[in-house]
Amino acid sequence: MQPGKLITQLGCLVLLGILEACATTAKDPQDPWEGWNRGVQIFNDKFDDYAMKPIAKGYQWITPSFVDLGVSNFFSNINDVGVTINDLLQFKIEQTGMDGSRFIVNTVAGVAGFVDVASMIDLPKHNEDFDQTMGVWGIPSGPYLVLPFLGPSSPRGVGGLVGDGAMNPITYFIGTGVAGGLYVLNGVDLRADNLANEKVASEAAVDRYAFFKSAYFQQREYLINDGNMPEDSDLLEIDEEELNQNNLAPVRPY
Repeated sequence: MQPGKLITQLGCLVLLGILEACATTAKDPQDPWEGWNRGVQIFNDKFDDYAMKPIAKGYQWITPSFVDLGVSNFFSNINDVGVTINDLLQFKIEQTGMDGSRFIVNTVAGVAGFVDVASMIDLPKHNEDFDQTMGVWGIPSGPYLVLPFLGPSSPRGVGGLVGDGAMNPITYFIGTGVAGGLYVLNGVDLRADNLANEKVASEAAVDRYAFFKSAYFQQREYLINDGNMPEDSDLLEIDEEELNQNNLAPVRPY
């Protein structure tokens, strides 16, 4: 199928989805934009079915497992730059030193991060982003917001994406064309790594939209509190291993 025709069909699908979903009256005060959100989720699901999933399956099929692991490690190492900065912004001084050391070790001894040497010497991977940093600062997430292509988010999450992009070294040290290619490769690699996990949502959820919305807010609160959920939290308990395995947050290609 020609790319132009595919884009046209996807555009029609999202428009129809939004028009259909806007007929729904939002009852959740945390989700006043439910009509828009459901429409965008329909578009994202269709885009995933017709584009991202086939590409990810092809990537997984042609890429040897050790190369796939190396690519994932490379982008994880780049991500550690932002993790270290967010550690510092959250006043996690000890973790700042650990994650900074992790980046140096993997960059030097791990061949630009393709080998995760740091994990072998007890420097584990942490998950910190600018959305979490703003949450630690007390900035509320705001209403639920589904972004085209990127998925579940919020107004604070959009600010987090901007902040994380600014912390990405690729943005500053590599030409625009190369950086764009790396962003695409990272997105495909992330999608390929999560092919098996999509069954969780498909099999467990009666309403996929409600499932992703609930999982997004649970994951964000869990990460902001480093797993120490407040006693008065009205969110459902969520297993740490399940959080780590099922990337329900927006796909961040950096």
